[in-house]
Amino acid sequence: MTLGDLHFDIQSLHTAYAAGTNPSEMIATVLGRITKSNDPGIFIHLASMQELMSEVEELGAFDAVAKPLWGIPFAVKDNIDVASMPTTAACPAFAYTPTKDATVVARLKAAGAIVIGKTNLDQFATGLVGLRTPYPAPKNAINPSLIPGGSSAGSAVATARGLVSFALGTDTAGSGRVPAGLNNIVGLKPTLGSLSTSGVVPACRTLDCVSIFALTVDDAYAAYKVAAGPDATDAYSKPIVVNPLRARAPNLTVGVPAKADLKFFGDDVMQAGFNTATTSLKALGCKLVEIPFGDFYATANLLYEGAWVAERYAAIEDFFKAEPDAIHPVTRMIIGGAEKLSAADAFKGLYALQTLKAKLARVIASVDLICVPTAPTHYTVDAVLAEPILTNSRLGTYTNFVNLLDLCGIAIPSGMRNDGLPMSVTLLAAAGADHLVAALARDIHANSKLPLGATGWQQPAVLPLASSAADGMIEIAVVGAHLSGMPLNPQLKNLGGQFCRTAKTIPAYNLYALAGQTIPKPGLLRSLDGNGSSIDVEVWELPSEGFGTFVAAIPSPLGIGTLELADGTNPKGFLVETAGLKDATDISHLGGWRKYVAGAKP
Repeated sequence: MTLGDLHFDIQSLHTAYAAGTNPSEMIATVLGRITKSNDPGIFIHLASMQELMSEVEELGAFDAVAKPLWGIPFAVKDNIDVASMPTTAACPAFAYTPTKDATVVARLKAAGAIVIGKTNLDQFATGLVGLRTPYPAPKNAINPSLIPGGSSAGSAVATARGLVSFALGTDTAGSGRVPAGLNNIVGLKPTLGSLSTSGVVPACRTLDCVSIFALTVDDAYAAYKVAAGPDATDAYSKPIVVNPLRARAPNLTVGVPAKADLKFFGDDVMQAGFNTATTSLKALGCKLVEIPFGDFYATANLLYEGAWVAERYAAIEDFFKAEPDAIHPVTRMIIGGAEKLSAADAFKGLYALQTLKAKLARVIASVDLICVPTAPTHYTVDAVLAEPILTNSRLGTYTNFVNLLDLCGIAIPSGMRNDGLPMSVTLLAAAGADHLVAALARDIHANSKLPLGATGWQQPAVLPLASSAADGMIEIAVVGAHLSGMPLNPQLKNLGGQFCRTAKTIPAYNLYALAGQTIPKPGLLRSLDGNGSSIDVEVWELPSEGFGTFVAAIPSPLGIGTLELADGTNPKGFLVETAGLKDATDISHLGGWRKYVAGAKP
């Protein structure tokens, strides 16, 4: 393998290291590719060869267990601090040189990742186009006549061109998803507060989120797991449980915007691409449900009104007043609008948001997750320069509402349009469900058969997901009201539960429909003589702390014991006390609760 042939997805790069490739060869490859890219707009600052080789020397022997990102090159958006590298936020007059890394950067470096440099952005992370910068704008990796998307333009293009394995961006209004969609890569926007924003130049501090660009879902999630965790130095940090990736439930309910509510602004090719993507979701076993989208759009419209424009202004107020001419004209016009706002305007915006959140909570809870186009269209550079505000606003159609509603999300390539441009969808879910959107995104990306970014590299083989025992998860078999789609299933999900598989018990159990239950429930009981029926179950898994909370809430006459399943496993599972069988109906011959609920006769 020549240096130019090194594939930079983590799996391929670690395989190369295990076979004897030295990370110094990776560094030479990175620098060679940057030169060959002939795109001075990607990086604002690059580490020197001496600095990079020093990082390599500190890695020690290859050990992907102790350091899961050992020797993995990454880039950092230039509104995130890296010690000894200037932070500019794409505004040279604002620049400063931090003495320590942002928390997320420090955690990634501790895991063995190597910072290659700082990437270009829409100034002060205000924009979705990637052109609002005093430096040369990065070129779209797929078609240089198109915008790269922003504000994390340089990070997305660096990843898409295979210059790095992954890159950090930030995402307040879609800056970690739109550039991913326009450059055929993955963009993970995690739950607010799960990645520290300590050491990040704020845009809207209450909504800001560090995001991750990668070539594959597995790579994005690997970086997320390393970087996530509470941070006492960040007042907006939250103790979010980062669940491992697990096989998804086979019958996920996916909400899609009602056909009448979809917006593509005349881009029929993008609309056709989204239709194809939703058809693929059906082929993956998902149930699609159209949901009204008017209130989501109304929420999105709030982002560039009173409260949140004022928040952008508050973030740089002193600099804005002292050096207005140093700010990009479009950025200055947008943020400067806050000078006409009052505190009353901010509160009106907060009240409007709370009303919309209350209305949309029911819609969001009615489905497992939501699928939307990542962007409604592709724009040329010329079109955006001609209409900088309108085009930018349209690009946020399916992204601006997400952080306001505290949703997590991931943009993934879903196919190529019939004109050769990338098609991308974004999966969204309630806070804390990052593992759920990533699990389905993994399947969508694999199903697309697309090459990685603009590299031409084929997707690496999809590796089996690790067992639950490896990461402290506890399996629990459910037989009734906690099954997927049943009334009590949210109790599992709210505690970090993840679907593992469907299964059957050995033929030694009886199933009863219990009497006197407010929510209908069955009771499972092992027969005394060992003769019984095979009963359908679903095996889920819970983090240990979630398992304890779940078990503590189980009411009599139900309890938790150890089941014997036909697949040879022995998960914990629901059992019923014999005293609870008074007036119960034996439904064992039906083989499972679903058939009983569906109306089969006992």
